Amino acid sequence: MTEETAPAKCYQVGSMKVEVHPTSKEAGVAAVGAAAEALIELARTHESIGVIFATGASQFETLKELTIIESLPWNKIRGFHMDEYVGIGADHPASFRRYLRERLTEKVKMNSFLEIDGSAEDPEKAGREYADELRSADPQLCLLGIGENGHLAFNDPPIADFADPADIKIVQLDATCRQQQTAEGWFSSVEQVPEYAITLTIPALLRVPKLIVSVPGRRKAKIVRRAFTEPISTACPATILRTHPDATVYLDLESADQLGDVLISQ
Repeated sequence: MTEETAPAKCYQVGSMKVEVHPTSKEAGVAAVGAAAEALIELARTHESIGVIFATGASQFETLKELTIIESLPWNKIRGFHMDEYVGIGADHPASFRRYLRERLTEKVKMNSFLEIDGSAEDPEKAGREYADELRSADPQLCLLGIGENGHLAFNDPPIADFADPADIKIVQLDATCRQQQTAEGWFSSVEQVPEYAITLTIPALLRVPKLIVSVPGRRKAKIVRRAFTEPISTACPATILRTHPDATVYLDLESADQLGDVLISQ
């Protein structure tokens, strides 16, 4: 059997479930299958379903596959996202508002989608108002990724706080995070990456009952190993995922490349 036709392998790391798929596309399809199942089940008991969406290269396949499923209860979904750069407009090529318009909200008719306004005159006030709306929606599902420095949303190691009292805050991006944004092609140089961003905090993300974590690609192999093996700490914020009661991480063979001695098959 070749790697291209090999079935997914399933593992457990702490409370966290892990699926390793042959390709990023297959990992994305699997993540979407889990999200679709969860949304259909939630629609049976909820008139409104709060969902938090991530952005970045890790979400390409997931959003592509998710938005072609017309049978999902889109009319019940109140959408939110995780973060946005401070000081760039929604039409900027690297804006997460633009990213989600092009890959999500212009493709499906949702009940609503609330954008984080990184170009607001008062970003602190915009953040507080966004946090209030997020709380009222009581999100039940979160689609997310892991950054190359282990960040969740824009909670980089220097500012990540597992007991953060706020649901959203303005943060200064660290060097590794800014380099990742450049390497993925969102900016032509590190100097062009904004220094600050508005982000949901780690407690706001972990409060969501179901997390679907997509982490494809060879660039993520090192941080995936760290997230799975290091002590749980803000030195690698993604380690906290191992404590969540319903988090599943979807990997491809490239992002799982450094896990050969780590995973124990279920």
